[in-house]
Amino acid sequence: MSAAAPDLSIVIPSYNEELRLPATLEQIAAYLPSLGGETEILVVDDDPDLVRALRLRLRANNYEVTTASDGYAAIASAQRERPALIILDLGLPVGDGFVVLDRLQNSDALAGIPVIVLSARDPQTNEERALKAGAAAFFQKPADNEELLNVIRVSLGPGTAQAAAWPS
Repeated sequence: MSAAAPDLSIVIPSYNEELRLPATLEQIAAYLPSLGGETEILVVDDDPDLVRALRLRLRANNYEVTTASDGYAAIASAQRERPALIILDLGLPVGDGFVVLDRLQNSDALAGIPVIVLSARDPQTNEERALKAGAAAFFQKPADNEELLNVIRVSLGPGTAQAAAWPS
């Protein structure tokens, strides 16, 4: 006795009814971003050790990671790569994080990218400013890994959640 073929269909809500269409795995992967590959995150920080640690942790959770080490490279990379999310340090050479936030928010193409600020700067004076400038969240370095991952997931929205936890 052979096993039944799995139901590979896409459900498309249409007004008050659902329309079921037969689909191949490739069509399903193209339709659902979470199945279509890794979500890209741009990490912007001039500390190579922190960048390396974030890259390892994010890749372990199925995120693709690109990096930039200064404000100019951050804007150029965001324009070129169109990441799903940006993790941004405030203390950067060649344009600090607030300059980067301002440029992102004033670009029609980039304004919708969620930005999580991860900074060693004093949160008393910088957190409110970063949030008013358009950041989705502010974390003081060193950040709690689980909390950062949860904010990344929430910022990316449904359908982009990756693996359950940071590696130990």
